[in-house]
Amino acid sequence: MADAKYLPRMKTVYDEEIRGALQEKFSYGSAMQIPKLEKIVLNMGVGKAVDDKKKVDAAFGDMTLIAGQRPVVTRARKSIAGFKLREGMPIGVKVTLRKNRMYEFLDRLVTIALPRQKDFRGLNGKSFDGKGNFSMGIKEHIVFPEIDYDKVDEVLGVDIAVCSTAQTNEEAYELLKGFNFPFRT
Repeated sequence: MADAKYLPRMKTVYDEEIRGALQEKFSYGSAMQIPKLEKIVLNMGVGKAVDDKKKVDAAFGDMTLIAGQRPVVTRARKSIAGFKLREGMPIGVKVTLRKNRMYEFLDRLVTIALPRQKDFRGLNGKSFDGKGNFSMGIKEHIVFPEIDYDKVDEVLGVDIAVCSTAQTNEEAYELLKGFNFPFRT
């Protein structure tokens, strides 16, 4: 386990800069009303898992490297004959990051992974759900520095959901803007 006194860089940025900026902009009556990040959920669907079970194992290993913790294998809820899918078949992996691991991942996402994407023009500022959560997708999981490009058999996409305590899209937008999320203007 990491040193108890160690704080991730993004956590320090939140405590020292973002909280004050949000308090000033939205004039909250209590410090507990200031939005904060709750969790980040990573999901990697493996469509070709129907034909080859080893694809899920490869995705499991890659997700473990990306997230820094062990993911959960997701299984099909019901059978769909058209996709050759049976109930209970493994079809992907997901992981939920909280606290320090969440801030560490956020730092790597914003500073390394997003700028490495091909033809990246910024994140869509309309990808909020109305309750303070933001969702995005990355087409190639190889943009993360932990993944060795030479050992990857197949490039997979990663869905990322950033969940916060913000009550509105505007609050969530300002929170993520403070973390240097590169939104399109």
